[in-house]
Amino acid sequence: MKKKGGRSSSKEGQTKTHAATAIDIACVDLFCGAGGLTRGLIDAGIRVVAGADLDTACKHPFETNNGSAFYAIDVTSLNASDLASWFGDAQVRMLAGCAPCQPFSSYSQRYETVGTERWGLLNQFARLVRESRPDIVTMENVPTVTKHSVFGDFVSTLKVQGYEVWFDVIDCADYGLPQRRRRTVLIASRFGEIKLTPPSNVPKRTVADALKGLPVLRHGMANSKDPLHAASGLSELNYERIRVSKPGGTWRDWPKDLVADCHRRESGKTYSGVYGRMRWDEPAPTLTTQFFGFGNGRFGHPSQARGLSLREGAILQGFPKDYSFVPEGASIQFKVLGRLIGNAVPVDLGRVIGEAVVAHVHKHACKKSSRVSGQCEQSGDVRPLGVVSA
Repeated sequence: MKKKGGRSSSKEGQTKTHAATAIDIACVDLFCGAGGLTRGLIDAGIRVVAGADLDTACKHPFETNNGSAFYAIDVTSLNASDLASWFGDAQVRMLAGCAPCQPFSSYSQRYETVGTERWGLLNQFARLVRESRPDIVTMENVPTVTKHSVFGDFVSTLKVQGYEVWFDVIDCADYGLPQRRRRTVLIASRFGEIKLTPPSNVPKRTVADALKGLPVLRHGMANSKDPLHAASGLSELNYERIRVSKPGGTWRDWPKDLVADCHRRESGKTYSGVYGRMRWDEPAPTLTTQFFGFGNGRFGHPSQARGLSLREGAILQGFPKDYSFVPEGASIQFKVLGRLIGNAVPVDLGRVIGEAVVAHVHKHACKKSSRVSGQCEQSGDVRPLGVVSA
């Protein structure tokens, strides 16, 4: 089965995509969400065998679009035998774990989050690495995660286990995402040195590149052919505000009678990024889980008097235009879908990570592996595939 837009979304599609790689790389995606990372890895030629997440709302988008098994399970209850059963006889095993970023964000630092259950999820990821010793490990999180001791402990665990570790803060807009989104990316390998390929010096994709051509939409309405192309309703006051908002401008451009009381006060004058329209000719700003609300950031449509639709948010996160987030006929819940879309690992970032892993495995795995028999092509030669001893 192949969905519109040319993206394979079934298990058959995964197999065909994976067939382009000469080595069987299988991935388990922890904290998989709606499948942004998984979709990108599949596009790069990696076979994603399973995803795990506590949020049951992720099951439909993850399984329907990617042909991978979804497990509604707490990672604290997972062990090496669980992962082994999911990996099966894969030649190269990859473990991805993009733990929820909220405890590490700069916004969260005004609250006491250290010691909470979510804070320890990165430690649980490290435990699973120690127990299962996958060949490749990757994680993605907010830039500020590197400031916390739990991240340093995670890196130390990888190095003690014999991994070569690379991490850096990157802007996803440099890698093809039509959105400015700075993230910490880590990749580690037991085969040798690994890192993301530096971004190419090409023009960044803009909001216009991603969204122009979508059906015109009024606030509070949904498109009849695509229920996810739905915009939240605006109050009469916010409707007047967005009508006078300029793309790339601020609420300072408004008539004084439309300016909110909080922005009139000295303490609110610096918050110019809310109640703004995006620009057609630039990448979108960083999407949050509240991107569908005009007053929650610079999330106003560049030319229509409304906030972003759920579909537009998903496209700006790199999801295909026909990516299904709810079963046909199901109700559209903005808060639930905003959370799934806003929290997702961008698909373009997943693809870039996947491409780096595929290139790395082809370069190194032929020289160092011995777990299972197989073949890979390197410089035109066919050599036995093997594995670093466990």
